[in-house]
Amino acid sequence: MVATSETIATPTAHELVITRVFEAPRVLVWQAWTESQHLLRWCCPKDFVVLFGEGDLRVGGKWRAGMRSPDGKEYVMGGEYREIEEPERLVFTHGWEEDEIHDNHETLVTVLLEEKEGRTMMTFTQTNLATASSRDGHAEGWSGAFDNLANYLHQVQDAKG
Repeated sequence: MVATSETIATPTAHELVITRVFEAPRVLVWQAWTESQHLLRWCCPKDFVVLFGEGDLRVGGKWRAGMRSPDGKEYVMGGEYREIEEPERLVFTHGWEEDEIHDNHETLVTVLLEEKEGRTMMTFTQTNLATASSRDGHAEGWSGAFDNLANYLHQVQDAKG
């Protein structure tokens, strides 16, 4: 596993902020967030499997993705892109399809990417979470996904030589 620094802040019961530094250039982290071939390799919690990922990367465009848990349960999520400022800012809605746990509640995700000496500092914010329990569950899921992302970025860079 690639060493990274991560800070999770919980300013309110309805907001999650994760700051993480990746040992990769910002353009690569941006591509990992916005291109399907990359998202399929990392965008799920630890021990989950990404089933599909599709999106229309434009303001107002829709995105949708699916994943399977270790116990075989499938989850499908989706939303709409609200802001796209390549390669530094991505804002989109996030909601679960047919999921009684999350009550089809829509949240807003903001991903900010800042390049610092060949590394990327990502500030991930998810707002409008329904409850503190939902916030904590998302924090766990996203942290696992960001571990996957760190490992994937390392593999991509190793492959480039």
